[in-house]
Amino acid sequence: MAQYLLSVHTDWDAEPPPPEVMEQAFGAVDAFNADLMTSGAFVFGGGLHPPSTATVVRAQDGEVLTTDGPYAETKEQLGGFWIVEAADLDAALDIAARGSSACGQPVEVRPFQEVPES
Repeated sequence: MAQYLLSVHTDWDAEPPPPEVMEQAFGAVDAFNADLMTSGAFVFGGGLHPPSTATVVRAQDGEVLTTDGPYAETKEQLGGFWIVEAADLDAALDIAARGSSACGQPVEVRPFQEVPES
């Protein structure tokens, strides 16, 4: 089984949904997470605080520079993620579709690089 990163992209500048919509999304994501755990596909996942809480660390030429805020200046930023195990890309895409439906946001699917056996 391969591992995939399912990253949830959020427009942090958009008006937040009403509380009842957020509660419904939280419930749907909780149910989705429970399904992933039951199926054995869940490896790890979590939601993130807004990009404004980020600190970027850059080590270069023996110096370390830290700056506030997100690394990328873009409308949509990473809002959360799941790491799942799936038989193949099609299975990972199916899981991502269910995750996107649960959280109401786009979900990007990327395979992890395989680690050579030593």
